[in-house]
Amino acid sequence: MPPAVAPPCGGMGRVSRTVEDTNRRMLRARDAMDRAYAQPLDVPALARIAHVSPAHFARTFRATFGETPHRYLQRRRVERAMFLLRETGRSVTDICYEVGFGSTGTFSRTFRDIVGRSPRTYRKEAAAVNVPTCFTKAWTRPST
Repeated sequence: MPPAVAPPCGGMGRVSRTVEDTNRRMLRARDAMDRAYAQPLDVPALARIAHVSPAHFARTFRATFGETPHRYLQRRRVERAMFLLRETGRSVTDICYEVGFGSTGTFSRTFRDIVGRSPRTYRKEAAAVNVPTCFTKAWTRPST
């Protein structure tokens, strides 16, 4: 009787490489959002960075990271705004524009949706508690 031969595994390697390539492309776009969060970034621009179509990018980003590209970018901007509200005396309006929001109304509404309170209330509460920044960042990191 001839010895048993292992079945070819070409299919599995190809799937893994495809998934790895897709993840790498999505990470490239997410890293661009992390670096340039204050710049006007839209799905077509991010899709170009990932070298995929805008529709494919939006679907794949959400499947990979669990949130839409727009929501990720908003959360990233709010994280930066939280730091600036805690650590500087700059006005909420200045911070709003610095982190990439186009209007104070959108900034305040988005901030409240993510953090659970207005930027001014967040600043007052953060000032009332004298906790090292590293702990504050860990405790107040916004999540969806």
